Amino acid sequence: MKCHAAFVYSDELLTYHFHPDHPFNQKRVLMTKELLESSKKIDSSDIIKPRMATDEELELFHDASYVDAVKRAGKGLLSETEGLPYGLGTEDVPIFKDMHEASSLLVGGTLTAVDTVLNENAQHALHLGGGLHHGLKRKASGFCIYNDGAIAIKYIREKYNLKVLYVDTDAHHGDGVQWAFYDDPNVCTFSIHETGRYLFPGTGNVNERGIKAGHGYSFNLPIDAFTQDESFLQVYETALRKIIEFFKPDILVTQNGADAHVFDPLTHLCTTMEVYQKIPQLAHELAHEYTGGKWVALGGGGYDIWRVVPRAWGQIWNVMKYGTPLQGELPEDWLEKWQKEATVGLPKLWEDLPEITPDIPRKQEITEKNETALLNLLKYTKITK
Repeated sequence: MKCHAAFVYSDELLTYHFHPDHPFNQKRVLMTKELLESSKKIDSSDIIKPRMATDEELELFHDASYVDAVKRAGKGLLSETEGLPYGLGTEDVPIFKDMHEASSLLVGGTLTAVDTVLNENAQHALHLGGGLHHGLKRKASGFCIYNDGAIAIKYIREKYNLKVLYVDTDAHHGDGVQWAFYDDPNVCTFSIHETGRYLFPGTGNVNERGIKAGHGYSFNLPIDAFTQDESFLQVYETALRKIIEFFKPDILVTQNGADAHVFDPLTHLCTTMEVYQKIPQLAHELAHEYTGGKWVALGGGGYDIWRVVPRAWGQIWNVMKYGTPLQGELPEDWLEKWQKEATVGLPKLWEDLPEITPDIPRKQEITEKNETALLNLLKYTKITK
């Protein structure tokens, strides 16, 4: 099943760059694009350039005072004392030159993807530069300056008046997007993530269900550290199918952090590429079943930029455009180019080898905990009513 899909990209997206040693490295977006080009799965006709988001668009979610602070920070006009209340100048979000412009382009890329789909220029659109789900209304957080997902959903609600299902498979809880729509019954958020007992931002409990009219439209599935493929996929697919049937959205927006992989240095989950084949396959299937194919996919976390992110994100495009993930060998020219720069040996296949999966003595206990979390998610929501 080949679909009309669009890939939002420009080299300018790489200007969102804190410093060489920071774990958030947008080189992974370029590596993904080049992997797809070398695999003959994308060409120039698939690519659309991102535009810059306007201040008015940023302020659909963010306070004007915060946007002004980001502007001043990027010009060297914000002191350390002034920046800290806004989360700027911290270890997670260091100040860098022209950070407002770089961040506005990421947001604009996501808005470009939205308009491409909703103006029926493509069924699906992928913007791997986006997915910065931790950004808060008045504060930067967790490597995220502007929250492009929250802004895009506000934009969809205002411009197109559609019901939005936001699905977040990053290993970290999608807190910024959840809080943005915590009282909104027209936006349903679902995040599967490593439990906050061990991992930033420490939120995303099952009992975070929304407030006021939005009560029952926030879904969280916190899974245990060291969760592996089988348990992850079982609880995720069960929850997502029930949630989308309950909510019946007009458009699907997915955040596709690739940091639940066993190689990721910042999390404690133990999944493999099997999960990163199934996640886009499920989104693709459900988008065609429930939203007429309207699906916008974003990037997100993912800190093993060499072995994990290009393959995981490449499979989103492979499914989005061609309906199925790729199997077999990675292109030799791509491996040769990037191995010269990589700090680890690059995998030779789209799939992972079985030996990367560790032996987890607590596997049965972890599986049972995850099943309990799933039951609680369903129990505490309107799904069961």
